[in-house]
Amino acid sequence: MEKTAVVDLRKNGTYIVKDGKLLPIPSPPAGYGKQVINWQGGKPCNGTIEESVKF
Repeated sequence: MEKTAVVDLRKNGTYIVKDGKLLPIPSPPAGYGKQVINWQGGKPCNGTIEESVKF
């Protein structure tokens, strides 16, 4: 079975495809920071979002 997802390319974002589902990853609340995705067995299993403060 083939699945197709539509993504708005005008909107910046990070997405993960896991088990045939497109999952948007939330951005850091302040707009500055980083996202770290951990993988296990060839699949993304968890992640962390770290927020930075820009002076």
